[in-house]
Amino acid sequence: MFAPAFSPTKRQLGAYQQVHVTTGVDGASPHRLVQMLFEGLLDSLARARGAMAHGNVAVKGEEIGRAVRIVEEGLKAGLNVEEGGQLARDLHDLYAYVTVRLTYANLRNDEAAIVECVKLIEPIATAWDEIAQKAAA
Repeated sequence: MFAPAFSPTKRQLGAYQQVHVTTGVDGASPHRLVQMLFEGLLDSLARARGAMAHGNVAVKGEEIGRAVRIVEEGLKAGLNVEEGGQLARDLHDLYAYVTVRLTYANLRNDEAAIVECVKLIEPIATAWDEIAQKAAA
């Protein structure tokens, strides 16, 4: 499977820190950094859903905001749409859509929009994990 070109910038490293894995960032490969972003994103979405279910508006907003930053500053910003071809362009568009849906979920307190984003992101995160497993084998 083709992996879009990724080289972390200073701004993206800030996004990694938002994932609360700064100790693992220093020695991590670019592939592992993207895995961390997916992990942090899905974790934030789970916490946002939990906060939403408990009526905790502040935590819901913080977690959705964190998720949006991970998508925008980490995953989307790390794509090279010129060298990554159609796959990178498709991911760019998907990440833009996820950002819009998460913003909607936050504004409208819409758990279904969060669930939709999880369903869109999980297969990509799983595929990314499988790349690492196949490379290690």
